Amino acid sequence: MASESEILEGLAEIVNEETGIDTAEVELDKSFTDDLDIDSLSMMTIVVNAEERFGVRIPDDEVKNLKTVRDAVTFIAGAQG
Repeated sequence: MASESEILEGLAEIVNEETGIDTAEVELDKSFTDDLDIDSLSMMTIVVNAEERFGVRIPDDEVKNLKTVRDAVTFIAGAQG
């Protein structure tokens, strides 16, 4: 089971691969859309990659609730076995 810091690091790598945003920019309090300028298509790719990486399922209706990096980290941490 990954710790929250490991999840943050992994998410930062996924965001970097998808968007080219520097991993250091992906901080807990950043908004995916407002601060990181990630569109819905990129967000879906990030979600799929996060599901694979962390072995969790993020339902489509939950994705809209993942507004900040912290939201995603908290969700993934709670969804792990």
